Amino acid sequence: MSESLSSSYSVNQPNSSESEQSLSTRHFNVTEPVVAKRICFYKSGDPQFNGIKMVINNRSYKTFDALLDSLSKRVPLPFGVRNISTPKGRHSITSLEDLEDGKSYICSHQRKMKPINLERASRKPLPWQISRPVSARRRAVQLAKENEDGFGHQESKITTPKKMLVFKNGDVRLRRTIVLGKKNTQTFEAFLDYMSELMQYPVAKLYTTDGRKVPNLQALILCSGAVVAAGREPFKPSNYESLGYSRPARLLGIANRVYPKANLKSESENTRKWKVSVLTSDMPSAGTSSKVYIILYGDHSSSGPIFLDGEKGKLFQRGSEDVFTIHTGNVGRLYKIRIGHTNAGSCPAWHCKEVQLLNLFSGEQFSFPVNRWLAWDQADGEISVELPVLHQGQPVLPVTVYEVHVTTGDLWNAGTEADVYISIYGEKGDTGSRQLVRSQKPKKFLKGQTDIFLVEAVHLGHLYKIVIGHNGLGSGNGWYLDKVVIKDPVTDLDYTFLCHRWLDNGQDDGNIARGLTVTDASTFPGRKELEMKREETWAAEKWKFQEGNKLQLYNRLTHGFICLYPDSSVDALGDKKNKYGLFNVIVKKGNISVFRSHQIPHLALALVNGYATGKSKDKSCCELCIHLQPNGCAILESARNPGHTVMFNLQGKVADEKTGYAGISKEFVVHVKGVFHHGAIILLKTSRCQALTLRSDGGCSGAGQQQQESYWRVHKIGSGVCMFESVRNPGMYLKIKDGQCNGTGTGDEYCHFKIEKNWEAGSVSLESVRSKGIYVGLLPDGQTKPVINIGESNTFFYPQVIKFGWVNPTGTPVETTQEKKDFRESECLPGKAQWQTSQRPLVFPPSEEMRNPQVGECSLPSSDDWKVSVLMGSAGARANATLWIYGDGGADGPITLGKENRKQLFLPRQEDEFQVKLKRVGNIYKIRIELGELLNKQSEWNIRRVTLQHLMSKKTLNFPANTWLSKSDDDRDFVCELPLVEAGKPIYPIILYHVNVYTGDLEQADTDSPVYLCIFGERGDSGQRLLQKSGIPVKFLRGKVNAFEVKAVSLGKLQKVLLRCEANSKSQYWYCDKVIVREDENNSEYVFNCERWLPFMSQGVIHSEMELYPQEFQTTQQLKRQEAANEGDWKITVVTGDFETAGTTATVCLYVYGENKASGPIILGSGKHQLFNPNSEDIFKINIRDLGQLYKIRIGHDNAGNDPSWYLEEIRLERMSPFSQEEICLPIECWLAEDKGEGDTWREVAIRNSTKEILPLLVYEIRVHTGAKLGAETDFNVYINLIGTRGDAGKRKLHRSKNNKVKFQHGQMDIFFIKAVSLGDLEKVLISHDGTGPGDRWFLDKIVINYKEGKEGKEVVFPCNRWLGEYQDDGKTVEELTAEKAGNPEMAFFNAQQWRVQVKTDGDSPEPQNCKRTLVIYGSKGKSDELLLSPQDPGHVCFLPRATDEFISS
Repeated sequence: MSESLSSSYSVNQPNSSESEQSLSTRHFNVTEPVVAKRICFYKSGDPQFNGIKMVINNRSYKTFDALLDSLSKRVPLPFGVRNISTPKGRHSITSLEDLEDGKSYICSHQRKMKPINLERASRKPLPWQISRPVSARRRAVQLAKENEDGFGHQESKITTPKKMLVFKNGDVRLRRTIVLGKKNTQTFEAFLDYMSELMQYPVAKLYTTDGRKVPNLQALILCSGAVVAAGREPFKPSNYESLGYSRPARLLGIANRVYPKANLKSESENTRKWKVSVLTSDMPSAGTSSKVYIILYGDHSSSGPIFLDGEKGKLFQRGSEDVFTIHTGNVGRLYKIRIGHTNAGSCPAWHCKEVQLLNLFSGEQFSFPVNRWLAWDQADGEISVELPVLHQGQPVLPVTVYEVHVTTGDLWNAGTEADVYISIYGEKGDTGSRQLVRSQKPKKFLKGQTDIFLVEAVHLGHLYKIVIGHNGLGSGNGWYLDKVVIKDPVTDLDYTFLCHRWLDNGQDDGNIARGLTVTDASTFPGRKELEMKREETWAAEKWKFQEGNKLQLYNRLTHGFICLYPDSSVDALGDKKNKYGLFNVIVKKGNISVFRSHQIPHLALALVNGYATGKSKDKSCCELCIHLQPNGCAILESARNPGHTVMFNLQGKVADEKTGYAGISKEFVVHVKGVFHHGAIILLKTSRCQALTLRSDGGCSGAGQQQQESYWRVHKIGSGVCMFESVRNPGMYLKIKDGQCNGTGTGDEYCHFKIEKNWEAGSVSLESVRSKGIYVGLLPDGQTKPVINIGESNTFFYPQVIKFGWVNPTGTPVETTQEKKDFRESECLPGKAQWQTSQRPLVFPPSEEMRNPQVGECSLPSSDDWKVSVLMGSAGARANATLWIYGDGGADGPITLGKENRKQLFLPRQEDEFQVKLKRVGNIYKIRIELGELLNKQSEWNIRRVTLQHLMSKKTLNFPANTWLSKSDDDRDFVCELPLVEAGKPIYPIILYHVNVYTGDLEQADTDSPVYLCIFGERGDSGQRLLQKSGIPVKFLRGKVNAFEVKAVSLGKLQKVLLRCEANSKSQYWYCDKVIVREDENNSEYVFNCERWLPFMSQGVIHSEMELYPQEFQTTQQLKRQEAANEGDWKITVVTGDFETAGTTATVCLYVYGENKASGPIILGSGKHQLFNPNSEDIFKINIRDLGQLYKIRIGHDNAGNDPSWYLEEIRLERMSPFSQEEICLPIECWLAEDKGEGDTWREVAIRNSTKEILPLLVYEIRVHTGAKLGAETDFNVYINLIGTRGDAGKRKLHRSKNNKVKFQHGQMDIFFIKAVSLGDLEKVLISHDGTGPGDRWFLDKIVINYKEGKEGKEVVFPCNRWLGEYQDDGKTVEELTAEKAGNPEMAFFNAQQWRVQVKTDGDSPEPQNCKRTLVIYGSKGKSDELLLSPQDPGHVCFLPRATDEFISS
């Protein structure tokens, strides 16, 4: 037996010397004569290929595919040998029996064969013919002779090298630059072969960029500079034109060539020189501190952003004209420009007056009047503007305001607080990246909400694409985008862009930006969206219609269940206990099933002539097609007669189409019986793709994925009462106790829940047995919370059975086919797998130890059984090996090979076999094998090949290796990755990743502990690799950089890295600054900032590993500047209190004040990212250069998340300069919370100075006087900022009124207290509220501030006497109030000058519309702001025909 087994693996490559050696040393039992055939194989279309002579018999090649694999290694074809034919290409060879002894055949990688002259190809070349390469001239003569013999076509030859860009058909991202020369243009067919090798896919046709076919070489040579390479598919239009390929470029190596005049002219047109004049307005604060850029758009291309740089601080000042000279490519005829700024610096707001352009090449002049603010807090909030070219005073393209409707998905935690940006692309350019700032809703991007934004741009023509994303900042940075609809007012067209995906680093594919193409206008967008939702619903609900499930069908119209009675009658009037209302599912195919009566097994629900009735279950009229609607209901349609559906009227009787559709219902809610039986394993789904999950900290979230961590085991306590135990974490139960809902229960009475079924929605609600009336509920971010059930969806859970249980704890199993199958958790992944598009591998728990099949009992193979064969080379040693297997559906491992096996494994030239059970990982594409413990430490491994064979289907996967592994040799690794090889080529290449690890320059930052790195990409991960082989003997020293190499199968675009440090004591802790991963294959670089200590403490637990995500693209110069910029670097240590509730979920910000200037806000991070946990120290590095001597800080948070309250212990500041040991310790020891302590979320602390007295912490009493006008009150949040001679107090929320329960009421005075470091003399205050829209207003009379500094008490009055509202007064919700100066009434008059304005409306004027009307007053010293003309009395209608209205404006 052993001999026959070994012989089957002995001959794999018959011509290798090693195989011959193994043949001579092994014995075979020859039972029949072996007939050998001597065959010669040639290459299709290549007469220079001399042919390969081979001996073929049934021992050397078992199958025809084995012969193709062997030939693929010897005949150089782009995709290996796929077809063999007779010399003239007339007959294809499909089996070994078709080959004839002594004959010749042609090999090709495609079906079409190119005949060759066998006579010439079979001639043995003379020595001088093979001693040097064939010249291009000789090659041309040879091909000409072949053409005379009829083996080729007459082609045009290229005489001058020409540069050309080649695109892949339909994918502009895949392109190659080639040079057309004599070598690659001998024939058109040869050029197509050359392109196939270059593009790595079979190229059969070429097209011009506008879709015309290129039939021959002559047409190719005449092409403008770019072509599209296609296979056999038709031409796919795309944006090939916008890439600027058509510019002629000088070729390397022919710089001295003289070009014709036409070429010289076109080359001179490559570049353009422009003179740009930018005029800044002469109004107050019109200048900007930001960087200004300009983009020119022409009918050929755009210039891209060009920054208008110059001497810092002297550009774009008030009333100035700045002149620049810029260089662009040939953009063609100019039709618009975009000018804007980066919103940087202390005063970024900019009022641009005009932009002038002069084309220094043609002399054309262009003038673009602007006359508007470019600022987030001014006008429309835009920081860029598009301006069309004017022709005879009229724009060549209209300026339009696009209405952008952004719909956030209706999933839990779908909303975001990050900044969202959009770019819109059309046939006439793009809008550039625009931040979506002002929504018509008070809060943007909430769950299930549609926000409307306005984007102004020069008309783009037909829209075809958008790019939308966010910056990943904010307390809730993940976002589920449903769709975007853009309304074009010029064409009155709506463009729909469907997404239905996450933009989240931790969800889906990890991307936070997506490109979306417009829905085809030929198909109704609403219909496509409906079909998509139906597919998603089917993926989530199809489990209900599995074979053997017992169902109830509920009708919402009649509030009853469908019942099938013994007399074959059917109605929809049954109650939940009616025995005739139960149906068993019999699956026919796809979504076609038979619903057999559970009580009367020979009857099934049927449709006969459009009527629902009962028939024998074997008849075709009982086959019903299930159509699931987006609301989860099912429509049952006849499979035999499409269009006929099961319908009932209001009385619950059977109806059909003849009775009309009024009062007819054909949708049914499907309920599965036996969901909550004892021992069942279920999902508690909260949406189509989310489920209630148990987090590692014991908390629960309804935004979890429908995977193993979301499985719950049902423990039935009594009738309708259950407990839910986590499958992943046994012993942890869902519970409600002390106002908390989490998964830390121990199985006591707090874990008992009553199942309350909602028949209308197909859901259940979980009521606490201990706390009657309290249910498990969800907050908008998905976090669980005990709530009162008021019928809202936040208490609805949609159960899905993974494994059915028993009728009762001591009963017998439920008799369904589902339970008869073995439960394997890897097979129980729900429909989410089809609905989500994430490609990250699912890593399963470690598999059991794998045994050698030659040991122990033998059993029949199952669908999970595989045979692993490891063939060793010239070196080997007894050891353990660990295997990981990766597929497009997940990963499995580690799998140990050889542990506790008595056989001598992995010896030289030995092939060992193992039988393993693999979880379903999809299509396997790579494996990783790691060398374990060696008996002899100096031993080495030489792996020749690893083979996987599926025992049931006999499918074989090959992983050739020829790799050396060692644990002692520094030049060799002890882990390797192998890609799957098909047709002689790996499906993914092996990439060498260069990893640079930067250790921080802090004290005791170095470590001698082992450090591991795992790289994650689109195609799985590299596994954890020990970083041990570096060019420096001692690794991870303070301030040093260590270089390592990680060899792995290509991971695609990198997504994150996992860094791990195994330190045994605090002295071995390591401070990592960053990790940079470079990939030579595509010359890309990823920067992963760390700036943290490893290990670190979170929630009282020490974590030794951390995930790092790549930062945005930075140039090398920026990186160098960042590394060198340590002059103003400080280390900030934030210490959170040591009791359980001290941590926060909010985002924490810091402001630092110096004698020269202030810095902030500096965002330190969010509590949602494992920061600011109880009893933790969080360390940050910030740069606060040029502030001067520090005198105070302010720290606080945004009060976001489900538990924002924070107890801050202290803050330590340490200067990181090597020449200074300055360290500042600032005790805080107070709550920063609205509901605890002093009710403030901010705290100011003074910094002691050796040369000056420390500033005192003062209490400012703020008296806010709301006016006595009608409608003066407000219930919105009001904020204030006090500004004095020593800085400001920051934006503070006026949260608690000390004298009134309800704040800011009509004619009321409210008192508030704010603590701040002494501000000196108060000069002004900024007061604002967060209300928007009509009716959201507040009339503020005045603010009086009292405070005491030293022994002297002071009172400062800030008069206002005006409205704060978008539709009142000046339309502002923010006002800057100046302190009233005593004894100077004239100055007070000028500071608050008022105007009485009378407006008379003409009699021909139409009726007034609901819009704003503003007034601007001009004088010798400038002009006023826009004054809103709003009625003094609410409800009064202004601007009626022939009416005179009076307004008071200031």
